[in-house]
Amino acid sequence: MSPNKPLMIARVARAAAASAVFATFAAAHAEMIEPGRFVAPALTLAAAPAAMPAATPAVAAAQRPVTPSALPQTSAVTPATCGAPTEFSHLDRPLVRTARRLASGEPLTIVAIGSSSTAGAGASSPDASYPSRLAVELKQRFPLQDITVLNRGVNGEETEDMMARFATGVIAAHPQLVLWQVGTNSVLRDHPLAPHSAQLHEGIDELKATGADVVLIDPQYAPKVLVKSETPGMVEQIAAAAKEENVDLFRRFAVMRNWFEVQHLPFGTFVSPDGLHMNDWGYACVAKLLATGIAEAATRPVASAAAHGH
Repeated sequence: MSPNKPLMIARVARAAAASAVFATFAAAHAEMIEPGRFVAPALTLAAAPAAMPAATPAVAAAQRPVTPSALPQTSAVTPATCGAPTEFSHLDRPLVRTARRLASGEPLTIVAIGSSSTAGAGASSPDASYPSRLAVELKQRFPLQDITVLNRGVNGEETEDMMARFATGVIAAHPQLVLWQVGTNSVLRDHPLAPHSAQLHEGIDELKATGADVVLIDPQYAPKVLVKSETPGMVEQIAAAAKEENVDLFRRFAVMRNWFEVQHLPFGTFVSPDGLHMNDWGYACVAKLLATGIAEAATRPVASAAAHGH
């Protein structure tokens, strides 16, 4: 067992005892609403939200547990600075195929596949989903590049559902980069971890076989996820799978936990009133940090990229 797991389990138990605090939220398990698709526009040149300054590293500090008094606030909050420690948004492995497209000037296609937090549930519009904001962020970093970000998120899906769509939703687009957000609905539905591990490894193998770079995105740090007992194990499982399969991981759970525990942002700053999905600020900040990670991993020196190719 990971040394952090007992602490996380204790945190989850305390959050569960406080569940009455956020029982008024609109939807219990809103990840499970009827499926819907949003396709991110190719490089929509919308301005980033006014409350989203350039990402700045957060200063590490002792983490604090989730307590009843700290659970979600639905009142208006003051816009915060988007930031997180570099190690949480850094991609360990270079994005070799993405780098080649950027270097050649050829069009770059990115597919974001996942469930409702990819589709954009909790956002004010499809343009505020993380794939749409990612398109804008990447355009700002590579203004001369033709970059398309396709949103293949479907509400309520689990790992095997997404895998069933790989052929039509991912492979058919011939992407150079695939972002796979996974794991949340499995823990929300209290599914055991062992079967999911096998599915996850199989799915990663299928994506790697397409020749695309692969980045996994783990669950969100939100009240309705924290009260689930399998959440710590799922976060660990995804990290272990990324390492074993030699693919990248964007540590969304750690990023959002830093917002709450270290930067002391209330949940209402980055989580929607349903206590599960991100809001516009949360999606925009995740997209900004992810874009920074992608840009860095795709522009590392060629020698380094060749040495770490997968």
